[in-house]
Amino acid sequence: MASIMATTSNNNSNSNNNSSDIYFELVELSGHIVAKGAWSATLRADCLYKSAHLAKPGRRCRLLQGTWEITPFIALAALDLSLGTCIQVVWLASSVADKRSDSQSFAAINAEGSVVTWGNAGDGGHSSAVAPLMEESVVQICGNKFAFAAIKANGSVVTWGGAGDGGDSSAVAPLLAEGVVQLSGNRFAFAAIKANGSVVTWGGAGDGGDSSAVAPLLAEGGVQFSGNRFAFAASKANGSVVTWGNAGDGGNSSAVAPLLAESVVQVCGTASAFAAIMANGSVVTWGDAGAGGDSSAVAPLLAESVIQVCGTASAFAAIKANGSVVTWGDADSGGDSSAVAPLLAEAVVQVCGTAGAFAAIKANGSVVTWGDADSGGDSSAVAPLLAEGIVQVCGNQFAFAAIKANGSVVTWGDAGAGGDSSAVAPLLAEGIVQVN
Repeated sequence: MASIMATTSNNNSNSNNNSSDIYFELVELSGHIVAKGAWSATLRADCLYKSAHLAKPGRRCRLLQGTWEITPFIALAALDLSLGTCIQVVWLASSVADKRSDSQSFAAINAEGSVVTWGNAGDGGHSSAVAPLMEESVVQICGNKFAFAAIKANGSVVTWGGAGDGGDSSAVAPLLAEGVVQLSGNRFAFAAIKANGSVVTWGGAGDGGDSSAVAPLLAEGGVQFSGNRFAFAASKANGSVVTWGNAGDGGNSSAVAPLLAESVVQVCGTASAFAAIMANGSVVTWGDAGAGGDSSAVAPLLAESVIQVCGTASAFAAIKANGSVVTWGDADSGGDSSAVAPLLAEAVVQVCGTAGAFAAIKANGSVVTWGDADSGGDSSAVAPLLAEGIVQVCGNQFAFAAIKANGSVVTWGDAGAGGDSSAVAPLLAEGIVQVN
């Protein structure tokens, strides 16, 4: 989490004067200023998002003014600085932006904060039961295999889908009524971080929904979550990692515990393994060896300069500071990227996975895919639409959805898993700001 200090170039605390400039400083909790400058009040807030993304390539964030979300489409002139001059930047875990979901459905947020769902109805693709709660003010969505959870601008959480898999959050409802700033899901459970640093979990108890065994370690300081199939990993503000859930799927990290005691900056999971990026840019892996838990084959390439890691069900892909991509794990699930190696040698800015394939966005807005063809690794049917202008890609179990700069959505992969979005095409033609 970070903060933005904002002041206007005139003495009027109301920023609705379009002739004024607004000065912002993007400041991390450590005090490090990652960006600063004056922006015209006539600009949209996406200029602030772009500055934040330059500081942390591949990471997504939320801008909050008090308890209200600032969307990229809001004009800076619309911000009421009388509410305060400190705007929080909440960095979202890669599990929200780049991690594949085991779901066979998608949920998209438009600029007004309402939600559109499609795909397998039983996996959350049908959200009519909670539709009145999602007509506005939704700012983040996270999905697992059978359910979704959404954060609203007031910090409350709405859930739907399979009841036993997190779609029913009534057992922890009082804890989710306010103050939630981040969500993460594994296959059958969810975890939420609150503004006070506390953690709330629900869903399948044996799959991470019950975090009581590590509750004292999660009482405060949890800053990023990653969930795989049956386990969670949380990196804390002090750089240490806490894991829980099924031991064989990465819930037990004792084999690499000394390496995870400090300096961890990001954690990502496949179905049954985890990978952690350290402050020096190296990568530590644990869990099922065949699913990416053993990275010895590419160890020299992971010794430094890694800035993002993403997983499919059984493979990882890592982006290095020079924009190149390193892959390992199951070859058929994207661990072998030799077929597109020349396209991944430079200029990659984001990677996302389904269960068996990866999609990478390049600096020019084009998309490269590889891995299992039926899981989105073959994007030839929509290739002209992916040649430019892509700003975000999200994967579920067998399909991808990509947002273009004009707010439209392109989908491909298994039709029944959301790869065919024709039923909601008019709703996805413009104004979409997030897909999960």
